[in-house]
Amino acid sequence: MIGAGPNGLAAAIVLAQAGMEVEVLEAEPTAGGAARTMELTLPGFHHDFGSAVHPMAVGSPFFASLPLHEFGLEWIHSPAPLAHPLDDGTAVVLECDFAAAEASLGEDGRAWRGLMEPYSTRWAELTEDILQPIMHWPKHPLLLARFGLNAMLPAATLSRRFRTQRARALFAGLAAHSFMSLEEPLSASFGLVLGAAAHAVGWPIPRGGAQALTDALAAYLTHLGGRITTSTRVQSISHLHACDLILCDVTPRQLLALASAGDAGDSSTEPHAGTLSSGYRGKLERYKYGPAAFKVDYALSRPIPWNAPECLRAATVHLGGSMQEIAASEAAMASGHTSARPFVLLAQPTLFDATRAPEGKHIAWAYCHVPNGCTEDMLERMEAQVERFANGFRDCILARHVASPAELEAHDANLIGGDVSGGAMNLSQLLFRPTRRGYRTSAAKVYLCSSSTPPGGGVHGMCGANAARAALRDIFP
Repeated sequence: MIGAGPNGLAAAIVLAQAGMEVEVLEAEPTAGGAARTMELTLPGFHHDFGSAVHPMAVGSPFFASLPLHEFGLEWIHSPAPLAHPLDDGTAVVLECDFAAAEASLGEDGRAWRGLMEPYSTRWAELTEDILQPIMHWPKHPLLLARFGLNAMLPAATLSRRFRTQRARALFAGLAAHSFMSLEEPLSASFGLVLGAAAHAVGWPIPRGGAQALTDALAAYLTHLGGRITTSTRVQSISHLHACDLILCDVTPRQLLALASAGDAGDSSTEPHAGTLSSGYRGKLERYKYGPAAFKVDYALSRPIPWNAPECLRAATVHLGGSMQEIAASEAAMASGHTSARPFVLLAQPTLFDATRAPEGKHIAWAYCHVPNGCTEDMLERMEAQVERFANGFRDCILARHVASPAELEAHDANLIGGDVSGGAMNLSQLLFRPTRRGYRTSAAKVYLCSSSTPPGGGVHGMCGANAARAALRDIFP
């Protein structure tokens, strides 16, 4: 197994559960990939390098099947999953309970419930299908069809179901997690899934940070007899020729490099482990990476002084004002530009988990969307957005750590150009990700299991679990 991110660990666990001897080789000193926690600003302030809030992890069919609580994982739920402040000094709050959500959304409360409830009440059944490759035989065809009719729409189109600007802004913020223009087909799917998850399983944080999820997965794998070797960067797949299976938690560009390194060092004419066909190589070379994140971590002297106090009830806050403003920000990103008023996603975990900072102090985590490989400094624009909805925010900052797309990739090689989703989420790559082969490569016994495979980005482990199951079916038909 190459790579000890959530997908690599999930794949390793499936293989170990099947009785195979498993070793995971991780390039970095710490397992986790984008699910790591580090002291990025000051001593004692524990920041999440990548993911911070985990609706898809707590709602993952695979993770839910594991006894991770026995290995130290504890989920913390903030009173409300999400707050979305507005310029009038109020905030739209996404409540877990549907009755409370209806009251919060006023005249759009019933429409919100009508849209989200069919999916949230059947969350386990829905995720059984949507966290699989698109091309599969559905277990719940009617539910999946109902979801698909709405999910295929642009978020801007589906939001017309709501009459108020408050509800439209809330849905726009959810849909913008897609890293897509809100005018693009399929952008509504992210709003539906994240909205339904808020009501079904919540948007929790792991006590101690994202590393707690990684550590629990690693501990369970070790319990099953698996091994994890860190600070070991694999240079060539051909070096692993003795393995019965090679699963790679890497993106297409890295797989090409791993295979090419083997070809360059092998003067024989015989194919070796990791030899990729020219046709498959060409498809990987044409794989498109998606937009990037520009991220800032903060050490704070006190909680963020939100103009709307209800924002203190939520671990996640969306900063973008109206739907029109969010749509403009995401359209700029999709066209290769940056926005003067970027949509900012912010997490404030120490309001609910005091273990993450020294007593009385706090942390925050924020990012915005930029084009892949963007070199513009978005710090001033991001902080202006926070200050807009929290007067006095800058006065709370003790230290900050700025991560450009290039720095994100430097700390996790899977984040090509700062892409945290494993590839662009366009229609063709959603259907056939990264190629029509899915997890299988053109090389015998070599499989891909990263977020560049179905169902795509997010901390849910399903890419790894699905890939490992496909590999087991191949060798044990």
